[in-house]
Order: sequence, then structure tokens, then C-alpha cells
Amino acid sequence: AWYQRRVREHYYITNNSSVAETMQLFIQADQTQCVTVEPSTTLLQLKQSLSEQIPVEEQVLTHAGNLLSDDVILSEALPENCTLVLAGKLLGGKVHGSLARAGKVKGQTPKVAAQEDKKKKRTGRCKRRIQYNRRF
Repeated sequence: AWYQRRVREHYYITNNSSVAETMQLFIQADQTQCVTVEPSTTLLQLKQSLSEQIPVEEQVLTHAGNLLSDDVILSEALPENCTLVLAGKLLGGKVHGSLARAGKVKGQTPKVAAQEDKKKKRTGRCKRRIQYNRRF
């Protein structure tokens, strides 16, 4: 009984058009801020309202790790009370093969010429044994 009541309340809230007059979003940049927009707002219009932090052409907005395009209407693409991450565009790109060689020092160190076969001096117990055997 309580479950059916919850389903009816949820259905009423989601299908009632008077409830969704505004949409609340959280923008996470240097600081997290709360923004209230109309559901028909596009992402480009939202970027223009946030242009005091980062210029519009350099802004990148992501939701759940996915990049959002500028022509997206917010109410169709995003749920209510979601968090968008605002960042600037980064320079650069993929450098071919540099990550494939990461941590492989062996190929980058120069090869040292092999030393002549020179016997190393005996030390410790072995040296004392040789000295003893020479004396007697």
C-alpha cells in the first residue's frame, strides 16, 4: 500500500508541468556554486552566464565524465540537481608512443663495454684460508 502511494506521488511530481518552472544545477569549478536556470536553457547560454570565471570559448562542461555539447537543452540532457564540472581547455594531445615506453629504463640507458675478465680479490674468510694454506 505505501509503495503504491509512493509510485503515485512520484508519477504526479514528474508529470506535473507546474513543478518544473526552474531547474537547479551545481557547477563545480574552483568553488561549487548553485545555479537556477529555466529548463529550456541551452548549455551555451549557461556557459555565457558563467563567463566571468573562464572565457566561453575555453569552457568545458562535463556531467558524469561525459562532455556536453553547446546545443544541448539542459532539461532533456540532465537530471534535476545534478553537478556539472567546469574546466578550461587543455593544450596538447597524444604523443605517439611515449606512454608505451613509460617505466622502461633498460632501452634508454647506454650500454657499457664489458670489462676484461679480471679476477676479484678474495676477502674475509676465504682470504684468510688462502694465506694459511700458503704458509704450511
